[in-house]
Amino acid sequence: MSRSYHVISAMAVVASLFDTGVTFAAGLPYAKAAPRYQAPPSWSGCYIGGNIGAGWDDTHSGGVGLFGVPQPYQDFGGSNGSGFIGGGQIGCDYQFASHWVVGIQGKAEFGTINTSNLVAAFPGITAAYQLKNTETLTARIGYAFAPSVLAYLKRGAAWSNANAAALAEPVTAESSDFTMTGYTVGGGLEWMFAPGWSVFSEYNYTDFGTKNVNLYSTGLVAGFGAAGVVADTIAMRIRSQEVILGANYKFNWGSPVVARY
Repeated sequence: MSRSYHVISAMAVVASLFDTGVTFAAGLPYAKAAPRYQAPPSWSGCYIGGNIGAGWDDTHSGGVGLFGVPQPYQDFGGSNGSGFIGGGQIGCDYQFASHWVVGIQGKAEFGTINTSNLVAAFPGITAAYQLKNTETLTARIGYAFAPSVLAYLKRGAAWSNANAAALAEPVTAESSDFTMTGYTVGGGLEWMFAPGWSVFSEYNYTDFGTKNVNLYSTGLVAGFGAAGVVADTIAMRIRSQEVILGANYKFNWGSPVVARY
């Protein structure tokens, strides 16, 4: 046989094999790429957020001085009040040992809670108090019992601005602005509903202890001295509670590890 005959025969065999391979491949089902594995998100990272809720306080005072002179304690009574509050928080968390989370947080609440009571020892006089703008710095520890759900406890220091006044209705007889320092404890539940975003509910109890406060006469009511004079010194005790709902956004959300197959 001629060389050209063998070449033509070889080409025919290759063409036949190619056609058979295409036909076989066309009959196979389409193979999709394996899905990527998404690891659980991490709670590690720093965040900022806002909140809104309600606050309650419990106040009690007693006189311990008159016109700058110490006096035996005289009970002025106590009162309770409530009000709307709102503010913001900023902090950082670190997740370790799979489920445990530790962190630090600074939080500020704005809003005024008013309380008042009649002073039995001085008929016609009302004691009025305001608790406003509370700030806290706390450490917290939590446990993620589900990848996106964190239960936590917190404890730390608290500060607040306050005002105390004696009213000879409707005139303010004496008044003073002051700050209180104490401790706070609380806990809450946080849900990570999307990468970088979470919502939470939280309860906090704060005890500001007892502080001696000078009340200064307004000079508007007889018997309380000239304006600016220390008319009374009181022992002021304040406790407060709050329930808030809020949301956080993490700047550097702990990105999950993505494995490709």
